[in-house]
Amino acid sequence: MSLHVLAIDTTGEFGSIALVGERGVIEEVALDSPDGFAHVLFGEIERLLARHGLGIEQVDAFASASGPGSFTGVRVGLTAVKGLAEAAGRKVAAVSNLEALAWYGSRPLRAAVLDARRGEVYGGVYDAGLRLVQDEVVAKLEDWLAGLPAGDLEIVTHGLRLEGETRPVLEAPRSLAGSIGHIAFDRLGRGEVLDPAEIDANYVRRSDAELLWKDPGARR
Repeated sequence: MSLHVLAIDTTGEFGSIALVGERGVIEEVALDSPDGFAHVLFGEIERLLARHGLGIEQVDAFASASGPGSFTGVRVGLTAVKGLAEAAGRKVAAVSNLEALAWYGSRPLRAAVLDARRGEVYGGVYDAGLRLVQDEVVAKLEDWLAGLPAGDLEIVTHGLRLEGETRPVLEAPRSLAGSIGHIAFDRLGRGEVLDPAEIDANYVRRSDAELLWKDPGARR
């Protein structure tokens, strides 16, 4: 019997959903919804599964991007997979967006980086087995680049300009649901998926509300 993972990414300006099986991505759908994804997500999921003759109860695990990214978008995706998994009696995987980027790399070291705005980036370094080599952080781009480890390393990003960078730079696809599904499928095979209540967001940086509550002088 074939296994299926449904993966969701709603953490950025452009989202995506994907159905992943033993042979890889069965179908990936890009989502473009300037008003947010909450009101379109479940309809798109229903249509994706219907095109492949599946119901929610026939999905073996659910996965969502856990951030870093839009605080609202992260919550939308995680809440969706928690609800779907609870309804279907299945388990879930929360996958870092940076790990999902690193999945596209081909070198022993993959330095994944995303624009965090405010003149900063989110970055982390993974090895070929997608194990963290250098913790995920939010930092100034130049500081993060200067602190990357030596070795056979490539930088993996999408949409972030790295002018003058001499190390290999890989532009990953904008849609991350496919790589999130691949990672979750591997976790499912290793028995590393979790109960819905056990997954949490990976914000890396505190929200504006928290920053302003702790420091009223903080500004964007």
